[in-house]
Amino acid sequence: MKLFNNSENMMTIHVDRDGVDLEEFLKEGYDISSRLFKKMYRRNLILVNGQFQKKNIVLNKGDMVTLVVEDESDDTPPEAIPLDIVYENDDVIIINKQPYIVVHQTKSHQTNTIANGISHYFKYRGIKRKIRFVNRLDMNTSGILIVAKSAFAHQQMALQFDRREVEKKYLAVVSGVIKEDEGTIDLPIGREEDRSVRKIVTEDGKQAITKYKVIERYSDATLLDVQIFTGKSHQIRVHLSYIGHPIIGDTLYHEPHEYIDRQALHSYYLKIRLPREKEKRTFIAEMPEDMKKLIEYLKKQENL
Repeated sequence: MKLFNNSENMMTIHVDRDGVDLEEFLKEGYDISSRLFKKMYRRNLILVNGQFQKKNIVLNKGDMVTLVVEDESDDTPPEAIPLDIVYENDDVIIINKQPYIVVHQTKSHQTNTIANGISHYFKYRGIKRKIRFVNRLDMNTSGILIVAKSAFAHQQMALQFDRREVEKKYLAVVSGVIKEDEGTIDLPIGREEDRSVRKIVTEDGKQAITKYKVIERYSDATLLDVQIFTGKSHQIRVHLSYIGHPIIGDTLYHEPHEYIDRQALHSYYLKIRLPREKEKRTFIAEMPEDMKKLIEYLKKQENL
């Protein structure tokens, strides 16, 4: 099977075998969920050879199945917030998120969010889509953020996260010198209290796996390459704090630092398969200036 990128609003798949019905073809061959299939089918957005057909129609080799992506409206108030776009196509926008900004609107953050910035960008570019975040980053964590431009694209990307098929790596500057070159933390994480923002390692928590490798050691700090295999809230921050090496500047799990006023944590690496593509791609987000300056300071301290 081959998925052809015809246009922003239309995706056509060439059928390469006989005897499979439409619903089975899309679910098994392209991981279209039952929910998404039903939604698109009800709205006559799935066509066979240019015509709407019953979902149990039997396909033949050479048929063309087309998925139509509808124009949408989004009511997020637009704001001209600068966006560092790493990559963009008809399906996704991949952003290098700056620190100190919330990703999506909440009761306490209705403005100055990434969502507000995306809304402005969509309107400026004439992109008629809802804003669908595939992943999240804490307010003071910088790095790679994925925005899907359709329900189809969101489902295709989110499924890879659910299946743990996405390779995610972070840079973290932690307090203290880690002696071992690498290690794995496999400890469950849960909420400290019902209404608490803080998370803790607890037997009642959910599985969380974090692997780290030492990049550089300083007199009283370590730069780590951190890979997560699960996506629990605050996972890296909690795990590193638990082993006695909290992230520098993390005031929730450690203490303030005079050379950086947020946790020194940056999502720099993502390997994932984009919608309409079969091979995975790698995306890199450059380390932000505040972390570079922190590392410069730590190196100077070694020479004192």
